[in-house]
Amino acid sequence: MAVRVIKKYPNRRLYDTEISSYITIEDVRQLIVDGEDFEVRDAKSGDDLTRQVLLQIIAEQEQDGAPVLSTQLLSQIIRFYGDSLQGYMGDYLEKSMQLFMDQQAQFRQQMGGMLGQTPWAMMNQLTERNMELWKEFQQNLVGGMGRSAGGGASGTGTGGAGPAAGGKTPRGS
Repeated sequence: MAVRVIKKYPNRRLYDTEISSYITIEDVRQLIVDGEDFEVRDAKSGDDLTRQVLLQIIAEQEQDGAPVLSTQLLSQIIRFYGDSLQGYMGDYLEKSMQLFMDQQAQFRQQMGGMLGQTPWAMMNQLTERNMELWKEFQQNLVGGMGRSAGGGASGTGTGGAGPAAGGKTPRGS
């Protein structure tokens, strides 16, 4: 399958060649969220502008919402430009991000297995389990009362402390 091409025009408009329509930078962000592969090309020269557009999306996201990149982190990244280790920094960040994403996916999978498909499913399971425990408790309570009432009526107690064994009655006789 061919990579989706988005053309960027001098007036800053973005044209998605796959759907033959102009799109916004937010639409491009959604393509990323959806896992779509694409490249952004200058409409006139054909130069690859993908990184520029991605950086623009990051800048807008950092401005509008809760920032992911702290000022300290951004400063540290800028310090690596021109450093002898600059070439390693990109690979390191890429591998670190991939490891983080793998761990996040594994965590979500484990939590999904623990919680069921939805919070409602978990609540239903918990309610069903509580109902089973409550029924079991009631059966044991009723069954225990029936046995103690039946055992006392037979007169064959084993305690040996009643009046027949020479013990005192509750009235002290």
